[in-house]
Amino acid sequence: MSSVDPSPPVVHRSSSVSPSRALRLTYRVVLRQLLSVGRIVALVALSLTTTVAGFAVGTSNDADIDAAAGVIANLGFAVVIPVVALVFGGGALGDLRDDKTLVYLWLRPMDRWPMVVGAALAALTIAVPVTLPAVVVAAVLTGVGNGIVGATLLAGVVALVAYTAIFTMLGVVLRRFIVWGLAYILIWEGFVALGGAGVAQFAIRKYTRSIIADQTGADLGLADFSTATGVIVPLLVAVAVLAVASWRLARHDID
Repeated sequence: MSSVDPSPPVVHRSSSVSPSRALRLTYRVVLRQLLSVGRIVALVALSLTTTVAGFAVGTSNDADIDAAAGVIANLGFAVVIPVVALVFGGGALGDLRDDKTLVYLWLRPMDRWPMVVGAALAALTIAVPVTLPAVVVAAVLTGVGNGIVGATLLAGVVALVAYTAIFTMLGVVLRRFIVWGLAYILIWEGFVALGGAGVAQFAIRKYTRSIIADQTGADLGLADFSTATGVIVPLLVAVAVLAVASWRLARHDID
């Protein structure tokens, strides 16, 4: 006589959060965290300095493509976009960690890479409208033509993606991300990287300058890459630093 096992079959159910759901959840949480009216108003005001400078170039008697490209590259892409990306990218996960709310996401059974990608996308969602219209309008107001508007738009998108990713990683790795981020912008990209072509290859600023120079024919220093290189390399950097941030977050204790 055959024996029958009365115990029911064991069904294994996964309680983990799917990557797509984890990404959407992190995106919503971080977006709400970053949407501070005071911070946005202050950074929009910073972005508008580029617009004012572009208008000044357009109304001057000696406006040319070199002067216009210099204003866009040296103010919009060297100061405005990196600083805004630092505030939102670094704060995407850094602010959540500092105010002890990151633990509620971290304790959920989900992969870490969707958290990092969702946070970076939330930061990018705010950084783009805060900076890109002002910088593009500045290019329009210069009135010099030569494709500077299209070049500014392309370089602006590349710069925002790369800087936001870099500073999202910085917010995961370091607690005082604002201090270190400003040091990176002002010292490395603003001084050291401009000291020679070899060192400059490790600065996002060189690639955005190259896009503008290649598309417009403007004479910009340390801007000797093609448009393709200027676009591809920063985007690869963005992927790499987000991977590092995901790896670091997975091995990080959240209190």
